[in-house]
Amino acid sequence: MASSAASAKPPRRRASSLATRLFLSATAWVVVILAITGIVLSSVYRQGSERAFDRRLNLYLRTIIAEVATPDAAPDQFQSIGEPLFDLPLSGWYWQIVRTDTDKIDPRASRSLWDRKLPRLEDQGVELGPSGVRQGYVEGPEGQTLRMVERPVDLGADGKYVVTVAGDATEIFEETRTFDYYLAGTFVALSIGLVLTTIFQVRFGLAPLKRISDSIADIRSGRAERLEGKFPVEIEPLARETNALIEANREIVERSRTHVGNLAHAVKTPLSVLVNEAAARPGDPLAAKVLEQAEIMRSQVAHHLERARIAARLTVVGTITEVEPVIEALRRTMEKIHRDRDIQVRAEVASGLKFRGEKQDLEEMVGNLVDNACKWATSRVFIEATAERGPTALVRIIVDDDGRGLSAAEQAQVARRGQRLDESKPGSGLGLAIVVDLAALYGGELTLGHAPIGGLRAELKLPAA
Repeated sequence: MASSAASAKPPRRRASSLATRLFLSATAWVVVILAITGIVLSSVYRQGSERAFDRRLNLYLRTIIAEVATPDAAPDQFQSIGEPLFDLPLSGWYWQIVRTDTDKIDPRASRSLWDRKLPRLEDQGVELGPSGVRQGYVEGPEGQTLRMVERPVDLGADGKYVVTVAGDATEIFEETRTFDYYLAGTFVALSIGLVLTTIFQVRFGLAPLKRISDSIADIRSGRAERLEGKFPVEIEPLARETNALIEANREIVERSRTHVGNLAHAVKTPLSVLVNEAAARPGDPLAAKVLEQAEIMRSQVAHHLERARIAARLTVVGTITEVEPVIEALRRTMEKIHRDRDIQVRAEVASGLKFRGEKQDLEEMVGNLVDNACKWATSRVFIEATAERGPTALVRIIVDDDGRGLSAAEQAQVARRGQRLDESKPGSGLGLAIVVDLAALYGGELTLGHAPIGGLRAELKLPAA
C-alpha cells in the first residue's frame, strides 16, 4: 500500500488564554486588596472599641481614686459608683484597691468581686502608659477575659495604693465579631461586583483582538482579503502590519508564478528543438535515443514545474474550493469520455464540503484518480466525498472501480513516477505520482486499497475549510 503523508507533528499545547490571565490576575489583586483592607478595618474597629471601653473604665477609675483621696471617706460610700454591675456577685465588673506601702494586705473591693482578688498588670510586665495607667487583658474570677485598667496612687502620708477597675471584655469581642460579620458580607458583595466588572472590562478590552482573530479566520477561509474596519490605537499597528504582510505575500507569490512561467518557456523551447531535430532523422539510433530522453526530460520538467507552481500557490491564504461542483463536473466529463465502454460513474458528495486549496489542484488530483479508475473499470466507478473530523478537519474522497484491482506490490509500483503496469493503456504513468505529490504539498495523503465493488480503491485525504 502506497501513501504519502505530511510529517507527523507533535500536538501543540493550547496556549494560555490572555483573557483568563487578565481575569485571574485582576481577581487575585481584588482578593488580596479586600483581604488586607478587611484585616485593617477589623483591627481599627477593635482598637476603637477598646478605646471606648477604656474610657468607661477610666471614668470609674478616676471616681474611685477621688474617693480614696478623701481621708474621711468611709468604704461603704463608694461600694457602688453609679454602676449596679459592681454590686452583682461575679458580674464581670470589678474594682479593687490595694495598699502597697505596708506589709499588711487588706484590699478593698467591689461586692461583685466577692472573696476573690484581681491579678496585677504590673506583675504581668505591663508598663505604665503616658497617662500613668496600665491597660491590658487578664483572666477573671470565673475564667472570663477582663479588660483592666490599673493605676498607682501616692497619697503621701496617707499611703500608696494601686487602684484597679476591670470589665467583661466580651462586650468588645462581640462588637468586633458583629462588625467583622457585616464587613465580610459587604466585602463578599463587593467582590462579586468587582469580579463581574473585571469580566466585563476584560471582554470589552479584548474585543478588538477577537475581531482581528475573526478577520484573520475570514481571510484564511476566503471570505475576506484583508483586515477591515477601525481598531484602537494600540491595535492599529498590528492590523496595519498584518495587511502589509498579506500584500507582500501576494506579491512574492505573483513573482514566483512569473518566474515559473518564464522558466517553463526557457526550458521547453530547447527541448522542442531537440525533439524536432531528432524526429527529422528517422532510423538514426542516436536520434531515437535523443528523442526518448527528450520526452523523459519534457515529462520531468513539466512535473517539477507543476510542483513549483503549486508550492507557490499554496503560500496564498484564503483559497477555498467547493468540492461538490468539481466532482460533479468530473463525473459528467468522464462519462462522456468513456461512453463507448458504457462506464457508469456515480458520485455522492456531502453537502457543504469545502477544500482548503485551489480549484484546479483539486480537479487535477480527483481527475487523475477518476480517469485512472475509468481506464481500469469494467462497468462501474463510484466516487464518495465526506468530511472527516479529528484533530484537523479533512475532506475524504474515495474513488472505487470494479476492475481487476492491484496487489500490494503493484499498488506500491504505480504510485512511483512514470511507472505503468499495462502499456496498452494510454497515459504517461505520472497520474498517481502527481496526486501523491499534490496531496503531500497540501498536507494530505493518498492511500490505495481494495474496493468493495471488486477493483481498486483510491482514498484521498485533504485539508477541509
